[in-house]
Amino acid sequence: MAVQAVQHIRRMRGGAQGQLMLGADGHLYVVKFRNNPQHPRVLANELVVSRLAAAAGLSAPVAEVIEVSDWLVENTPELEMDLGGRKERCRPGLQFGSRYVGGLMPGQVVDYLPETHLAELKNLAEFAGILALDKWTANANGRQAVFARRQRERRYRAVFIDFGYCFHAGEWRFEDAPLRGVYYRNDVYRGITGWESFEPWLGHLETLPADTVWQAANEVPPEWYGGDTGEMEALVEKLLARRSRIRDLIEAFRRTERNPFPNWGRPGDQGNTGGWMAVLSGSTMEGRVQ
Repeated sequence: MAVQAVQHIRRMRGGAQGQLMLGADGHLYVVKFRNNPQHPRVLANELVVSRLAAAAGLSAPVAEVIEVSDWLVENTPELEMDLGGRKERCRPGLQFGSRYVGGLMPGQVVDYLPETHLAELKNLAEFAGILALDKWTANANGRQAVFARRQRERRYRAVFIDFGYCFHAGEWRFEDAPLRGVYYRNDVYRGITGWESFEPWLGHLETLPADTVWQAANEVPPEWYGGDTGEMEALVEKLLARRSRIRDLIEAFRRTERNPFPNWGRPGDQGNTGGWMAVLSGSTMEGRVQ
């Protein structure tokens, strides 16, 4: 069942021109509307890949279908789209909602961390897992993340957001390019020492039951993709067939001139934060010497 939106809070940054809204369940959601400037299908992409991220055990916001009423749109002047020279009211009905990271606690979420804080992330190793997901789903955009911590906590946790450009946004095709779907800072990959660094997430993706993917697709409101169930079925079938290619796609990224995994082949305890910190510390010092 969809969560009813009850109040508009403010407009968010980003190409999809999402709106921060309060749901009847008491949670804040970043809501993307069907008539966003990117494509209606980005809503489908967001919901499907959010479900896959959750199934793989990755840190992504809770995703819901949000219902925005005609009354709320009519009585909220801020609910409009800027479509390059003209304005258009946000379309009421079923929209995509991503649970707002940090909830009602402002000041605990940032979108950038300096190197020292980045190295101390609670789930730094998870960047390997989200890389596997982005490669599988052919994310045509750079990987985005925000960093959150609770009050009185020192260390942040990464939360991975924005899956709209998976499947090449509204085109629903798989165009693989080694440098797409990756985080812009190599720091997050320096703890990767081999394929073991991608576990357990890669293993979850490679063995994900087909029913899990089909269920995620079945949750998507048909109006988000024009009601063409044949195209949705074709997308899922292609996605399932790609599971055996995830390692090859990661390998293609590894072999780029960017050299994202400089510690590949070095020993490291991936299940231990100290092991990651040691690898990060060592590679950072080497980088300064060079």
